[in-house]
Amino acid sequence: MNQLIIFVNRGDAFPFSFVILFLLNSIFRFPILRLNFIVTNAMITIEKHGIILSPTDQYFESNGVLNPGIYQEGNNLHLFYRAVEDGNYSTIGYAKSEGPLKIIERATNPLISRNFEYEKHGVEDSRITKIEDIYYMTYTAYDGVNTMGALAVSADLKNFEKKGIISPRVNYRQFKYFIQCCEQSKINPKYHHYYNLFDEIGLIDEENRLLRDKNIVLFPRKINGKFAMLHRIWPGIQIVYFDDWTDLNPQFWEGYLKNLHDYIVMDPKYSFEANYIGAGCPPIETEYGWLLIYHGVEETANGKVYHASAALFHLDKPELEIARLSSPLFSPTKEWEMKGVVNHVVFPTGTALFGKELYIYYGAADKHIAVVSLNIDELLHELKKQP
Repeated sequence: MNQLIIFVNRGDAFPFSFVILFLLNSIFRFPILRLNFIVTNAMITIEKHGIILSPTDQYFESNGVLNPGIYQEGNNLHLFYRAVEDGNYSTIGYAKSEGPLKIIERATNPLISRNFEYEKHGVEDSRITKIEDIYYMTYTAYDGVNTMGALAVSADLKNFEKKGIISPRVNYRQFKYFIQCCEQSKINPKYHHYYNLFDEIGLIDEENRLLRDKNIVLFPRKINGKFAMLHRIWPGIQIVYFDDWTDLNPQFWEGYLKNLHDYIVMDPKYSFEANYIGAGCPPIETEYGWLLIYHGVEETANGKVYHASAALFHLDKPELEIARLSSPLFSPTKEWEMKGVVNHVVFPTGTALFGKELYIYYGAADKHIAVVSLNIDELLHELKKQP
């Protein structure tokens, strides 16, 4: 069989194929019977470096290591990763790298353990940001039923003081009331999903079943004198501004949730993120805006697929989206991304910049930690081209 393989940019293959087939069959004496098009994500070269951390025989990380918070200190990286033991109990482990890929130190015990009732099942998915002289670690606290955002702070990246839950502690009946106060034309119907689900299965009257709020990331500096924080009330990404952590009290959250439509910065838009999205890595300040690497979830016949993508936000008003990619930045394609504790998952949680090369650290299939890299200028150029 005569066969020709052509590389084209996404979206061009279908109309282009008919033109190529017509010309080739007209020009050549023998027909081209098969024409294969390899569709590429235009202009962004992604290099997958593979796994850098895997489970060990240590009791606290025997089932999985994933979703690391990353803090870059010159040529060294501090990795604060989720470590999973038997029974799906999680703590935060620690490792250090020289350069983007070479692990030179790894703790043999958890750095941060489960100390309180609200996190008795898991301390999960940390992100870390330095603002002024303080390191702020946000993480998901899991008590076996509820997943909520929590905070720990440090002056030295070694000793962390937990500050407790920072996300709204409201149940789904309360959330239903608050969300009904919003302008419904600006609210995705999916914001009602969990209330409807729990109502359908008879759990809605459980007062202690609280609103799921996770994927909390901080901007690395104050904006207009205020802390700025992204979080994920399913299915979108919202922003919160506040002067002090003590501001995040029940009264604050009541007023916030009644006007949630004003604080939604991203909702699912494209097919690869149609189910839900969540902030991945702390935003990166660039001359063109805040660069956010995030995850998007697609429901398929084979279950959920987690993709990584990118968006750009206004520097002074990061609630304003400038652009986002219309296709994934990268997706699960390698065996370690497609088969694991949870299949078909790439879950980005941290970045490091070495020159113009942006390294993205992610959980692979909820079992390993892996790395991709790309040229940040290529990514920003592609984002600026988006409609």
